[in-house]
Amino acid sequence: MYGSRGTEVRALDTVDIRVPVGSWTAIMGPSGSGKSTLMHCAAGLERVTSGQALVAGRDITEASDAELTRLRRTAVGFVFQSFNLIGSFTAARNVAMPLRLAGRRPARREIHDALAAVGLADRARHRPRELSGGQQQRVAIARAMVTRPAVLFADEPTGALDTTSARVILGLLRSMVDDHGQTIVTVTHDPAVAASADQVLFLRDGRFVEQLDSPSARTVAERLARWEE
Repeated sequence: MYGSRGTEVRALDTVDIRVPVGSWTAIMGPSGSGKSTLMHCAAGLERVTSGQALVAGRDITEASDAELTRLRRTAVGFVFQSFNLIGSFTAARNVAMPLRLAGRRPARREIHDALAAVGLADRARHRPRELSGGQQQRVAIARAMVTRPAVLFADEPTGALDTTSARVILGLLRSMVDDHGQTIVTVTHDPAVAASADQVLFLRDGRFVEQLDSPSARTVAERLARWEE
């Protein structure tokens, strides 16, 4: 619920969803349907005004600000459309940042392994301006994964990429689920992104309206088109 008395806006209304561990869930719906709000509540970036939000089995509804900060630094990872890399930092320093914010001194091998996992071990000393958009997003994924989070939240992770780079990122995320059991939650408008997921949850006007398992780009596009008629 946003706003004050008399001007309240109910961004989410009786949404009850569960994300299976070790799976990839995509969240879709028209603009203003509550997709980003749902992700922010699930990740502890915003507080729910009623109900519960659980992450990795932990109820974060009544968590203190300090507890939420620790949760975001240890149990969840974030990847955004705009990469959010620090331009003056090398790829290695960008990846190390979450560990340093958590008060840890990262081992060189730890950072190397995170970059190697996204195919960029040889770009550790490169700054963002020296990397392509797809490579920058892979650095962002390595940064999100270096803390070994229980859940990776990705907000339009391929929105700023060309088709070829987007395909690489989707393949990387898919392998993280299939090969390592990573849990991923993605917010997207793109049927091709949703088709890479195990399930798609559709929102409309702040409500959960439908779930599509084993989606294809065609079936996702058909659902979205039906709502726009």
